[in-house]
Amino acid sequence: MKSIKIIMISLLSGMLFFAACSDQKKEPAKAQVKTDAKYTCPMHPQILEDHPGNCPICGMALVKKSGQASEGAGISLNTVLQPVNSSVLSTVNAIVPEQKEIPTIISAQGYLDFNTRTFNNIASRFSGRIEKLYIKNAFQEIHRGQRIFDIYSPDMVTAQQDLIYLAKNSAQETGLINAARQKLLLLGMTSEQVNQVVKTGKAFYSLPVYSAYEGHVHDMPHSQMAVAAPVQAPSDFASNLPLSVKEGMYVEKGQNLFNVVNPHKLWAVLKIDRSAISGLKLNQAVTITLPDLPDKTIRGKVNFIEPTLQEGDKTTSIRVYIDNMDHELKVNSVIQATIQSGTQNGLWVPRSALVDLGRTQIVWLKNGASYVAHQVNTGLTNNNEIQITKGLSVTDSLASNAQYLTDSESFIKTQGHE
Repeated sequence: MKSIKIIMISLLSGMLFFAACSDQKKEPAKAQVKTDAKYTCPMHPQILEDHPGNCPICGMALVKKSGQASEGAGISLNTVLQPVNSSVLSTVNAIVPEQKEIPTIISAQGYLDFNTRTFNNIASRFSGRIEKLYIKNAFQEIHRGQRIFDIYSPDMVTAQQDLIYLAKNSAQETGLINAARQKLLLLGMTSEQVNQVVKTGKAFYSLPVYSAYEGHVHDMPHSQMAVAAPVQAPSDFASNLPLSVKEGMYVEKGQNLFNVVNPHKLWAVLKIDRSAISGLKLNQAVTITLPDLPDKTIRGKVNFIEPTLQEGDKTTSIRVYIDNMDHELKVNSVIQATIQSGTQNGLWVPRSALVDLGRTQIVWLKNGASYVAHQVNTGLTNNNEIQITKGLSVTDSLASNAQYLTDSESFIKTQGHE
């Protein structure tokens, strides 16, 4: 009986020992599952761990390092290894181009200037000495037929005496008398003055000279006083005070004395960016505002487009003719303008989606998880939108902020010289 108990106890102990050994064998089997994943610090790549945690140097959370990117990221190793001057990984928002027809408006800045078509020179038709000057300062207003100065000219005195002699002694020589009268008229004397010379028999020793034009007087620079010269814009004259012409000075035949400008006729000179020239045409409606006169709006049209481009200037100039009858507008005032250039059908993207490198325009096309630099051709610019004429389709997806991705000097050097 005792032996039977001993045998049963032995069997029970053996079964418990076998079960314990089986559990111990199963546990190590789980622990033997290994992974090749390593964890490193983004700031200290020399730190490598086989489990997640924190960096022992800076305390940052360790990130997974392996031959593949994080699960679910959809980024391959080949994508990560692309050169930064052609491909960029970014989470910037993507947009698509829009095919639409929009009214195009050209914005421009410029200034007001005198209309040079109203410029008229007052020149001396004969040599002599100015006895009396009736114009006292620059920008003085004069009218047609107004007396501007008196001049003594020996040549004019001689021509008048010739007419007086013929009228008294050879009245029958009507041909000679008419020729003498015509000579005085061509030299600048009026018909009334010539008739007075014949009637009184006395010559004008101090001959009055009258203005043939109406406007504001602008002083001629000293450099143009000696010889006749082409008319220049009044902005080049400045207000030379006192006047270059003075009483008692001698003037030569053909010498320019004053320039008369009509202040009622101005034009607005507007600078247009070259990218907008293709949409610019004559007679397009123009709306002009002045920062100095916020309540005033001027409406006109494109009257003239300069046919040449100035060297070193990235703009071309247009002119809008303006009436200034109330003298409210001042020359050289800064102005802003908008030009209605019609409607344009095309592919449009925001200006922020494009980078202009000078000779090359770049957008960033979305390619999977990355953005790839892509060259395009541009057309008109309308407010915050720009027209793409070549290089994009409506199915393309591109970065909404191209400048944010274009931060590599090597990219600018590479793309800018292609």
